[in-house]
Amino acid sequence: MKVNVEFDCSPEEARRFLGLPDVSKANEFYVDALINTMKGTGNLEQLQDMIKQFTPMGEFGMKMFQQMMETGALAAFGKGSKPSN
Repeated sequence: MKVNVEFDCSPEEARRFLGLPDVSKANEFYVDALINTMKGTGNLEQLQDMIKQFTPMGEFGMKMFQQMMETGALAAFGKGSKPSN
């Protein structure tokens, strides 16, 4: 038997219903800090250096994340095939 249930609610209503914390103020602070930091970058190299600092474990972490996503895509779409755009 398969049962489908649909909820028609806003993300804020869903957050409250599930008892998740309200992180909107922390998100606003983070986004403002990121925007202010990006305004200080004058060229592409500075921007790349800044992005590397935001990623855990730097470039190694990015490569590990990319490999994890590729492995997940292969598992989801079958070996030897890649998702199409």
